[in-house]
Amino acid sequence: MAKILIIEDEAPMRKLVGEFLRLAGYETVTASNGVEGMELAKEIQFDLVITDIIMPEKEGIEVIMDLRRQQPGLRIIAMSGGGRLSADDCLKLARKLGAKATLAKPFSGAELLAAVAAVLGAQESPTAGPGAA
Repeated sequence: MAKILIIEDEAPMRKLVGEFLRLAGYETVTASNGVEGMELAKEIQFDLVITDIIMPEKEGIEVIMDLRRQQPGLRIIAMSGGGRLSADDCLKLARKLGAKATLAKPFSGAELLAAVAAVLGAQESPTAGPGAA
C-alpha cells in the first residue's frame, strides 16, 4: 500500500483529498503547511507527496525544490487554484521543478485518483486487481 503525504493549508481540501485516497486504499498522512510537511518527509518514508502550491509559511514550490534535493526519487503531484500567478503558471513551474503530475483546483475525485495511479504506476494502485493495466 502506497503511503502518501498530503500538504494543503485549507482544512476542507486537505480532508477531502485524504478521504478520497483512504477510500481508494492508500495510507495517508496530512500536513497543514510546507514546514510541517517537510518535517514529516524527514521522519517518514513516503511513496508520493501531493502538495498545494500557494500556502503560508512555506510555498509548495519551495517544498518541491527541497524534496528534490533531499529525496531525488520521491514522486510529487502539485495542485493549485492559483494566487498571484494563475493556476496554470504555478503548475507549469511545479512541473519544471520536478512534479510528475499537476492538478488545477477544483478537480474531481476521479482526476485525483487517476493522477495518483499514473504517478505511482498501475501495479502499485490498491484498486488494481490481477491483470489490471
